[in-house]
Amino acid sequence: MELRVLMLLRAWFTLDTVVGVTVDDRPQQQGNATPRVDQWLWSVRITKTRADAAELCRSGHVKVNGKTVKPAAKLVVGDRIETRVHQLDRVVVVTKLISKRVGAAVAVECFDDCSPPPPERSSASPVFERDRGAGRPTKRDRRRLDDLRGRRQDFF
Repeated sequence: MELRVLMLLRAWFTLDTVVGVTVDDRPQQQGNATPRVDQWLWSVRITKTRADAAELCRSGHVKVNGKTVKPAAKLVVGDRIETRVHQLDRVVVVTKLISKRVGAAVAVECFDDCSPPPPERSSASPVFERDRGAGRPTKRDRRRLDDLRGRRQDFF
């Protein structure tokens, strides 16, 4: 049994050194220093709770280096994280690994923010206003409101 294990290890290391195949192209960290994606997002205050960060990962709204990841994926310095939080796209590059939540001043030092600027408030969707006490909207008012919001679907 030991001979078989030694042969497998020898074959693996020979293949690795000759062909240049590596298990992971990213540099590895020593020990238990690599935090999970959801833990890091919470630690640097991108999400309010760790459960929110895990839910973002599970629903496919978090990408690390262009690939959708699960909450337990490990991070290394230099990873590019793309996520959508509160209808805003966030793009950050990891500069420091932390696993405990820190203050806002320290959290800003742990990543470089490459996010696109948020849209201007004036370019937001127009608001349909009705007089107070005007009662329930009529069918015509509701259709205008749906047209304004871009939700109207004609069935004919």
